Amino acid sequence: MPSFDITSEADLVALKNAVDVAGRHIGNRYDFKGTSARAELNEKDKTITIHGDSEFQLGQVKDILFPEMEKKERESTKRLDHGPVQSVGGNKSKQVLTIKVGIEQELAKKIVKMIKDSKLKVQASIQGDAVRVTGAKRDLLQEVIALVKKSVTDFPLQYGNFRD
Repeated sequence: MPSFDITSEADLVALKNAVDVAGRHIGNRYDFKGTSARAELNEKDKTITIHGDSEFQLGQVKDILFPEMEKKERESTKRLDHGPVQSVGGNKSKQVLTIKVGIEQELAKKIVKMIKDSKLKVQASIQGDAVRVTGAKRDLLQEVIALVKKSVTDFPLQYGNFRD
């Protein structure tokens, strides 16, 4: 029986590249000369830490970083979990952006319920941080992909591991 997986994986190479390009843009900007404005990617913890002299400057760093991330990987900013703005020694600020990898249990349950409510003759099950969909025909699986793409727009999903 044909099946496929719905997953959500971050392309860390593309994110590292985007953070590096944004860092070069920040270094070249005249209004950031002599400030603590920068962005750092921690691949092990899957976090991006942005630093600045004020909350306003953090916003400017995000305005440079987010378009670079979107160029490298479509919808990559939707997977970021924005932490609180922290005040660091003196008048400096920082914010930690956590990169969400995998489908959270709540979203997975929502996807499975949506597939079952669609009355398509497929089975959907949660497999760890992915959702596996199995059906009798490829056409049904393609309908499921179209349904999920139309319904879930607030989180980036990938459809892969297709088995015939």
